[in-house]
Amino acid sequence: MASSQKTLERLHYLQSLYRRGYQSSLVDCSLEKLVALERAAAERELADLQARLQGFEARYHLQSEDFYKQFRAGQLGDAADFVEWSVFYDMWVAARERLESLKTEAAEWIRKPM
Repeated sequence: MASSQKTLERLHYLQSLYRRGYQSSLVDCSLEKLVALERAAAERELADLQARLQGFEARYHLQSEDFYKQFRAGQLGDAADFVEWSVFYDMWVAARERLESLKTEAAEWIRKPM
């Protein structure tokens, strides 16, 4: 957590500099590269999780979204496979949301250059 706090402080510092008129093509390029790398990582994670979900879907002949609704409603029990499937589904949803956020932010940056 200390590392996350330090990173946040550094980002706030850069934001403060930019708000005061500082400009750096190195920082701009680095940030764009970081977002692209994070986006690629999220895409790989999403693909891996999708493959895991498809394995459960094939085994139980049920789409993950339908499974999750039934599981959360307590209609399927708590077998180890179902718990694992629900965890992978939660992770898939989080990865998809992170990827969408990265895509949205990147699109905003393109439309509104600094």
